[in-house]
Amino acid sequence: MNDFFDKLTAIIERRSLIKLLLSGKKNKESNLKNVVVTIVELKKGYFLNFVYRYNTKDITKNYVEAEGVLLIKEALEKDFLNANVYSDSEDITMQIKNNGKVLMKVKKPSLDASPAFSHDKVKDRLIKTESNTYLRELGIVNADWEIRREMGDKYKQINKYVDLMKPYLDGLSLDGFNIADMGSGKGYLTFALYDYITNTLHKNVKMTGIELRPDLVDTCNNIAKKSRFDNLNFIQGTIKDAPLSNIDILIALHACDTATDDAIYSGITSKASLIVCAPCCHKQIRREFDVPSPLSNVTKYGILKERQAEIITDSIRALLLEASGYKTNVFEFISTEHTPKNVMIVGKRMTNENPDAGKILDDIASIKNIYGIKSHYLETLLSL
Repeated sequence: MNDFFDKLTAIIERRSLIKLLLSGKKNKESNLKNVVVTIVELKKGYFLNFVYRYNTKDITKNYVEAEGVLLIKEALEKDFLNANVYSDSEDITMQIKNNGKVLMKVKKPSLDASPAFSHDKVKDRLIKTESNTYLRELGIVNADWEIRREMGDKYKQINKYVDLMKPYLDGLSLDGFNIADMGSGKGYLTFALYDYITNTLHKNVKMTGIELRPDLVDTCNNIAKKSRFDNLNFIQGTIKDAPLSNIDILIALHACDTATDDAIYSGITSKASLIVCAPCCHKQIRREFDVPSPLSNVTKYGILKERQAEIITDSIRALLLEASGYKTNVFEFISTEHTPKNVMIVGKRMTNENPDAGKILDDIASIKNIYGIKSHYLETLLSL
């Protein structure tokens, strides 16, 4: 532990710290998920910027460097088991075992020490930073509209998302969009898409974010008001029971397990022109697996069974969208560097083509038979 803090202090003193992440909660019931520490330069000098990430909010505080190091020590004594240090010279991983033993590894640097994006690159981004109120309120940019060092990946992610959505939006022959964003969370992607449609495409949009946690609903509505996004509204509710009418585009990103199926079902029954999902968790099909030998070896090992469940679950979802009259694409949303849940399913409603639903359902039945699956939740919802 002393070696770790000697290295960390030296990295901070020479201003080469890119990011420190404290994670691995000691108390599983704690609402504090992790802490991100970076160096910031203020009028009074250099400080350590702490972002405390809770389940429903982030809290940011600045401390002088010596006090910040003491707070990191305290956090590792009371709250966290892991510390990952990223600097321009090396990466350091420190882990506290249950028996109190401390393990430390030093590796070559993995992050670029330069600012997340140069000014020239920022100009090429679909979402601009200058005078962008919601990016400031969400903590992605600072008061000078510069991307905060630790939020570079998040800024990259929202631009990647808007870039992926762009061709689908261009392909819809609609004067305006009525959009439902199911499970909108902190609203990073919701705000970015609304911004792009209104300020870049110059199209009318009515957008509703549906989120279960009331704290996030209130926060996002306040940010929408500050941003003067008059047609963006957030409401409290579940994906399954969300009120929908005349929806053109339905979005559900990282909805857990069968909540993704509830969202797809809502989109299909609402005859949405576009359905966009990035599934998370695939528990229902994993529990259903009853694979006969010799294929049982494919699901013998936990991690491989989980990955197989993801593939089968999302394959059947894509096929059910096709059977319901949607042209479907499945592709990587963002790099696995940012999240392992990176598959996106996009269905575009076809008006001039009639799918061979019978053949598609026969194909689904064959897949289910191979893996001993009795039913897929979305199939049940659709009564197919």
